[in-house]
Amino acid sequence: MAEFDAISKHLIQTYPNDFASFTLGREDVEVLAVVDTEQLTVEAHQTDSLIRVRMDDEEVLVHNEFQTTDSTNPPMPRRMAGYIGHAIRQHGLPIYSNVIYLRPNAGRRDPGYYIQERLGYPIAIHYRVIRLIEIEGEHVLESGQSGLIPFTPLMKPPEGIASDAWLQQCIYTARTHPIARSYRADYLAGMVALSELVYESETISDIIFKEGIMDLIRESSLFQHLTQQSREEAREEGLEQGREEGIEQGIEQGIEQGLRESILDVLEIRFDLPASHPLSSHIAAIDDLQRLKQLHRAAVQVSNLDEFRRRLDSIE
Repeated sequence: MAEFDAISKHLIQTYPNDFASFTLGREDVEVLAVVDTEQLTVEAHQTDSLIRVRMDDEEVLVHNEFQTTDSTNPPMPRRMAGYIGHAIRQHGLPIYSNVIYLRPNAGRRDPGYYIQERLGYPIAIHYRVIRLIEIEGEHVLESGQSGLIPFTPLMKPPEGIASDAWLQQCIYTARTHPIARSYRADYLAGMVALSELVYESETISDIIFKEGIMDLIRESSLFQHLTQQSREEAREEGLEQGREEGIEQGIEQGIEQGLRESILDVLEIRFDLPASHPLSSHIAAIDDLQRLKQLHRAAVQVSNLDEFRRRLDSIE
């Protein structure tokens, strides 16, 4: 799940204060630096992130490891013992380690510690297990912690709200967040990508269309980073087509499908158009995004089906 690792690392590097405060559960933390884990020695696996902070007049490390699923080979406690031990050896500082599970069903069996019970040689290494589905997402949205906003669709929604309504609320909050356009683009690009862990692509595409944010997502430096990474992976694997095109095509196809369904819904509501009507199959076969946008406007504006049919013929 390199894509989600890249998103998480990008957001932590941009908003280290938010992540340090979130995982430590306190605001009185001064971030000193984000440690470049790419510089770790080759014999050790790279951790997801290390943030050097000052807390209670002491310099410490905050270690966050992101997981989409449960780790079984090796189990997460063994992995964390290795990461923590290496960080202690490398930096010689106290360390506060966390595993952040992204998928709702992940992390349930993670005990949060590695224990060796041998006579005369006991070892105990503890870390905090954070399952996003157990975090109150609305509280994070209201707190204004910018770096955490892209993760809110993976968090616990308010009681009684449907999942698609919750996703739309998260996207709306990110879209209207009072920050620079380039940063907001990163929120949205990261949020859309992370949402794929939980939501159906069709649901995500429909909300992207409703919120009108596709162009903004394409502006995102995070989106460009992910697509550049995908191109490099595609070249290494000898693929003929980079994953960037696949990402864009998938999103555009989802938007087109959402438009087609929206056009048919409008025609059904306004003019009682049955699914068996020839117009329905005609619209379902259109795969041009610009034409679909024009037809959607026409469906809302025309006064009858004949007028809509003439509009359809005029933009063939």
